Amino acid sequence: MVDDEPQILRALRINLRVRQYEVYTAATASEALSVAAEHPPDLVILDLGLPDMNGVEVIAGLRGWTTAPIIVLSGRADSSDKVEALDAGADDYVTKPFGMEELLARMRAASRRVGGAEESPRVRLGDLIVDLAAKRVTQHAVDGGDGNGDIRLTPTEWHLLEVLLRNPGKLLSQKQLLHDVWGPGYDNASGNLRLYMAQLRHKLEPDPARPRWLITEPGMGYRFQPPDEEALAAFVSLRRALRRQGNPSTAVRPEGARRR
Repeated sequence: MVDDEPQILRALRINLRVRQYEVYTAATASEALSVAAEHPPDLVILDLGLPDMNGVEVIAGLRGWTTAPIIVLSGRADSSDKVEALDAGADDYVTKPFGMEELLARMRAASRRVGGAEESPRVRLGDLIVDLAAKRVTQHAVDGGDGNGDIRLTPTEWHLLEVLLRNPGKLLSQKQLLHDVWGPGYDNASGNLRLYMAQLRHKLEPDPARPRWLITEPGMGYRFQPPDEEALAAFVSLRRALRRQGNPSTAVRPEGARRR
């Protein structure tokens, strides 16, 4: 935990130790790198405004040897600061003032992502199964409905979806996604990214206007929010209701299929 404000360090240390976390603290960038080398972290909470060095440089230094999640906790709310930190290797960004419960939830999400290093080749999104190994998305019928079949994705749609699904819960900046999916030279092609995200939501989300899994973080980027069991149950209930009503507007269709 790295912050030059003693009150924040003290409050976080107390809250985390009560929840059985082992906590090491640092008030400067150099101290943070030294402590991390001596006690390799499972997770790092980092302020950007440190007295001896920009926190982004600390991120770069840590990323040279550790994949531990890094959550930035900063008073800087400008989107350029957020993007710079995420591009340097941060996994998430929380703006001060912050709620302790939100920070704890983000810590759990980041830890789950790393803990799932044995990544599953199949991801369930409601009544859709995404098979990463077979590069196939299949829709399964709910309660005997006629929803069986493959959901066709273009190569670019598939590449974008795969990058998101392989980083569950992680906030990915627009720059990172453009580089990973389209390659160097596309850093400013944000229109491409918005277009393909919209197409994926149309095909995979129950309600593209209110996405459950492919989430936009305004001014920062996108994240895949893995569904929990409660969310899956709610999704399936929604599918059932839509089929009873005969509502075609939110049904997932294969690419190129016409509306009836």
